[in-house]
Amino acid sequence: MNRILQPMHYGARIFRAPLDRVIAEARTALSSLQAEDGHWCFEFEADCTISAEYILMQHYMDERDGPLEAKIAIYLRNKQADHGGWPLYYGGPFDLSASVKAYYALKLAGDNPDLPHMRRAREAILAHGGAEHANVFTRITLALFAQVPWRAVPFIPVEIMLLPRWFPFNIYKVASWSRTVMVPLFILCSLKARAKNPLQVHIHELFRRPPEQIADYFSHARQGIVAHLFLSLDRFWRLMEDWIPQRIRCRAVQKAEMWFIARLNGEDGLNGIFPAMVNAHEALELLGYASDHVYRQQTRAALRKLVVERASDAYCQPCVSPVWDTCLALHALLEQDGEVSPAVQSGIQWLKDRQIGAEPGDWQEQRPNLAGGGWAFQYANPYYPDLDDTAAVGWALARAGRAEDRDSIERAANWLAGMQSSNGGFAAYDVDNTHYYLNEIPFADHKALLDPPTADVTGRVVAFLAHLARPRDRDILRRAVAYLLREQESSGAWFGRWGTNYIYGTWSVLMALAELDDPSLQPAMERAAYWLRAVQQSDGGWGENNDSYGDSGLAGMGQASTAAQTAWACLGLMAAGDQDSLALHRGMAWLQMHQEEDGRWPDLFFNAPGFPKVFYLIYHGYSLYFPLWALARYRNLGCIAGD
Repeated sequence: MNRILQPMHYGARIFRAPLDRVIAEARTALSSLQAEDGHWCFEFEADCTISAEYILMQHYMDERDGPLEAKIAIYLRNKQADHGGWPLYYGGPFDLSASVKAYYALKLAGDNPDLPHMRRAREAILAHGGAEHANVFTRITLALFAQVPWRAVPFIPVEIMLLPRWFPFNIYKVASWSRTVMVPLFILCSLKARAKNPLQVHIHELFRRPPEQIADYFSHARQGIVAHLFLSLDRFWRLMEDWIPQRIRCRAVQKAEMWFIARLNGEDGLNGIFPAMVNAHEALELLGYASDHVYRQQTRAALRKLVVERASDAYCQPCVSPVWDTCLALHALLEQDGEVSPAVQSGIQWLKDRQIGAEPGDWQEQRPNLAGGGWAFQYANPYYPDLDDTAAVGWALARAGRAEDRDSIERAANWLAGMQSSNGGFAAYDVDNTHYYLNEIPFADHKALLDPPTADVTGRVVAFLAHLARPRDRDILRRAVAYLLREQESSGAWFGRWGTNYIYGTWSVLMALAELDDPSLQPAMERAAYWLRAVQQSDGGWGENNDSYGDSGLAGMGQASTAAQTAWACLGLMAAGDQDSLALHRGMAWLQMHQEEDGRWPDLFFNAPGFPKVFYLIYHGYSLYFPLWALARYRNLGCIAGD
């Protein structure tokens, strides 16, 4: 229920007394969620594919947990949409692949296909082309369960592990998330793994034609000359597979095995992400590791730790976000408190204890002489620090201004400076991961195989380095700002790769440019502020649907106002110097009016892509720490009337 107290206005300006109460209640809510050791970790929810895959994994391995399976099934049923299937985000359109996996998971969990919800799902799937038109990752799952022949999936032989760095395809030419998913998957596909599927559940009814009679599973995805070429090569190498010497295959399997085992990451899991962790768990079983082997115990435990189990249902998270949640909570508290409070101190110490140092990491493939200094997204993931977390953490520590944090700040800044791509931008994990032709291989129908620089990550790095103002970073900042100016859309907005969407990207860049305090950037910032004001909704808030990833004409619009997006827009306006506009005051009033009795804001809508157009997420902390950050900054800038 929204709060009964309504904001008092003088013209468009909010009086300080009720605003102070809103801020205090938000701070209390945020502080109440801090763990004893100083960190925050909010639930991190994806679409239903992850939870469905958890059930599928249990049946693949014959490691069923009946009570948990029943709870996940309740969650899946509750997420079925009016169109009969499952969307990729709340309120989104029907998605074929998500619906196939959800249907299969429910059937594995015991739902009779004749039940009304199963019948509706089946009819929707068939109306959209049937399971044969599901995406590559779904068809791989179906091949593992013997629901489609192996020719329904791309040819991804484990011998890829033996290809040299100069070859057009190599695991280090794709994104970190791609390689950690792919390497154990190479083993599963090359050895033609087969799910145990103890109940022998099938989904033949989801195909328009018998799977074995379908001649070409890739015809619907064949677009462009490059794609045609890769599909031709796929067919050729599939024919050549029987000619691969056994000793070569064994050598490749062993190399893949050693590669992913080195990165298993204990009970935090391979790269800390569910798809890679599942593939590793299943590959270990296929390679003969016993159920009680320490690696199997670790992968099983890592997967179970992703499950959020509630009284009546349960779901599986794609990963966990403690470092990201903690540093953003610190930004909000630093803004609100105006000093380093005990809560901030404990959060900083928790983060410093997790800074990645001399451990080996995949970033060293491109930067072998670059010392560590970054942070990962998860509790532990030393092979994969990411630039966005590192910049956000470093910026928070720098804003705190404590002398004892200087060494951590310098190491983070040095690592980030060494990770700049040749175009001046910064990516999430890698340097110059821009081999765009690889997005045309049959395996990459999701078009998310790569990790190129993005405006939002670059903005975060610029904000941190600009705040430090080290002379040695001047050229790095000059090149990064030039990249950001090139990336600005004609509308004035910036694309948001890691948050929905143009509102997020625009906020990210405006906060960065404000840290530079460079008058020459003001025209670009004013254009961005003009765009933000133009897409404000009639109720005073901001709301952007994930449909804008498919149609840029929907940038900044498409759904009801949300707390996180309203906070981003207001923070962006204030960063651009727009501190007394009607748009800003109305946005602040929206946040005040929609705070709930517990000091938080509702967060139904998905607020970030994992992969645009393919996979979406909801950070449940966004609807608390971003509004607090925005409201506190608004008060601190003196944008309100007096008491």
